[in-house]
Amino acid sequence: MNKSEMIDLMTGVRSSKKTYYTELKKTVDQLKKKNLQLEIMNDITKTMNKDVDIQEILQHVIEKLKLLISFDDCHFIFLYEEEPTLLHMCPQGYCEIEMEPRNQLHSLKDLHLLQVEDEMFPTYLEKEKLLSLQIKTLLLMPLYGKSKEIGVLTFGRKNNKKWHEDELVFLEQLSKQLALTFENAQLYKDVLHSKQEWEDTFKAVEDMIIVFDREGRVYKANDSAKDFFDLSPLKEASQALVQETFSLGKPGFQEILLQHGVIMEMHAYPIQNKEQQVYGVISYYKNVTERRKMEAQLLHADKLGAIGEMAAGVAHELNSPLTAILGNSQLLLRNSLPEHPDYGLLTDIQNCGDRCRQIVKSLLTFSRQDEYKFHYYSINEAIHQVMNLLKFQLEKKQISIRLSLQDDLPYIKGSQQQIEQIIINLLLNAKDALEDHDVSEKKLISVHTYSMEKYMVVQVADNGTGIEPESLPLIFHPFHTTKDRDKGTGLGLSVSLGIAKDHGGKIDVWSTPGQGSTFFLKLPLPTDIERGI
Repeated sequence: MNKSEMIDLMTGVRSSKKTYYTELKKTVDQLKKKNLQLEIMNDITKTMNKDVDIQEILQHVIEKLKLLISFDDCHFIFLYEEEPTLLHMCPQGYCEIEMEPRNQLHSLKDLHLLQVEDEMFPTYLEKEKLLSLQIKTLLLMPLYGKSKEIGVLTFGRKNNKKWHEDELVFLEQLSKQLALTFENAQLYKDVLHSKQEWEDTFKAVEDMIIVFDREGRVYKANDSAKDFFDLSPLKEASQALVQETFSLGKPGFQEILLQHGVIMEMHAYPIQNKEQQVYGVISYYKNVTERRKMEAQLLHADKLGAIGEMAAGVAHELNSPLTAILGNSQLLLRNSLPEHPDYGLLTDIQNCGDRCRQIVKSLLTFSRQDEYKFHYYSINEAIHQVMNLLKFQLEKKQISIRLSLQDDLPYIKGSQQQIEQIIINLLLNAKDALEDHDVSEKKLISVHTYSMEKYMVVQVADNGTGIEPESLPLIFHPFHTTKDRDKGTGLGLSVSLGIAKDHGGKIDVWSTPGQGSTFFLKLPLPTDIERGI
């Protein structure tokens, strides 16, 4: 009946009061039914882009669907997983149908809406369960997604009432909408899962990762970056490479030096969209401070090894002529009287020979790299050994040496050769500071030993150039140097500090620009137990 016929029936000659109200009620019911159908479809649409549970969506739809269509039983066979899953939707409560590996309800996924009468049940394995529920008519509604099957929704009736064509048309539309909603819900869940996996991985990386936007602002940072103590200077130092990566669209690398001698390696990678346009830069930072110190120590150790090997060779070569010089001078002195004019010359030859022998002995001691084992030794003896090596060099530069060594210092445990390396480095640094400084007063290096609390202290002071305040925190940093290239590599103090720490000690420094510097090598005193007290 079209609109004109309906109006004629309700208002024309054939109309009556009874017909009017009957048709009006029928129209109102149809409108309510349509509104409910729209409401169901609208509710499904609202959940399309939300992370909601599929069973929750179905339960909500079934509750409203019962107001439109009569049915006594409803199940949903979910086919998204490797093994089909059976969800019991209506009536609420215990479900007697079980999902079996050979279950055949889900084998109808390739069909459209299908009505099955009870006489057809023998073809299904679920026959016994369905009949026990007194199901006479079964409607199977398959749901298809774009990529694969989603499931089969079943409606069962305990009577033989046929399904109306309007009901089937609506259920057909509903199946399409539900399939789309389920697929979107699954995609949304997959995206959330992938996002969570990425975020978990992003957070788990121990090294720092920072994502910069076009303006150089931090868009995202992992936990390691957020916990870093010096993030602001790091971001500032990264800006040049970040902007370069934006401009060139290629990965970049730089090394960043921060306060407290922290060295960071920065790798920058462009983030591109489908049009190959760079819209972000992801920066990866690795703290290589300790690695650099180890590399410096290895380099310095190799260098010292080469010097030691050369020194050992020179010392052995000098030993033979020195033996002849000392032996012959002693023979001549034995046969000469003190009044003889040559006696003074022979005495000078013997004294110089003894001095050369002491230098050779110190060179041999310095060259024994294989003897870096801890044993008890005298710190004052170590200083005398070093002075035998450097005294002539310092006096040649017109630098005076003042020694003030405490006599009653106990022996300490450690590697004497390594401690001598520290003292040599401190003395050579003091020499360089005095050479670069024009002082009206006498050039002086003083070496002082004493005990203080739990440490034995070797104090090396000079009245040279001093160290600028801004450079003071960096002097122990590997490769940091204020000297010319031919004078230093910046490894000496770094290696010295490493040796001191290996011995349980430390190195402190005081310095005033233009007045000089004082270094304090502090080594732990032996405990009472170690001393046998």
